[in-house]
Amino acid sequence: MRPTRERFLLLEEIMRTNGHFDADELYASIKAKRLKVSRATVYNTLELLVECGLISKYRFGENHSRFEKAFGRPRHDHLICLDCGDIIEFVNEKLDRIQREVCEEKKFKWHNSTLQIFGICSKCQSKSKKS
Repeated sequence: MRPTRERFLLLEEIMRTNGHFDADELYASIKAKRLKVSRATVYNTLELLVECGLISKYRFGENHSRFEKAFGRPRHDHLICLDCGDIIEFVNEKLDRIQREVCEEKKFKWHNSTLQIFGICSKCQSKSKKS
């Protein structure tokens, strides 16, 4: 696909973003800056950036996809709070080792992985104890 001004605007906005975002949040951020990019361009560009490996795409038990920067970031996993929706990233070398061992045992060529653990975060647990 050809490089366009709109795609570069979106990529720049994504690289300024920390954490997870969805297509509508990215579109709103671009619109708030009075930049002209269509909603279709946002969705198409996100898919293109996933294919290029610059961003990662996730489904955190919601009815839409979330994205985050992948370029230059270590592989990590996610804890997702079912009450407040917080997404907590973590890295655990033991889990990484287990994944490598399982792939070796099964003669499976690993490409990538993500672990998503759904539960209740400590903040929400504290709130429910106070109630």
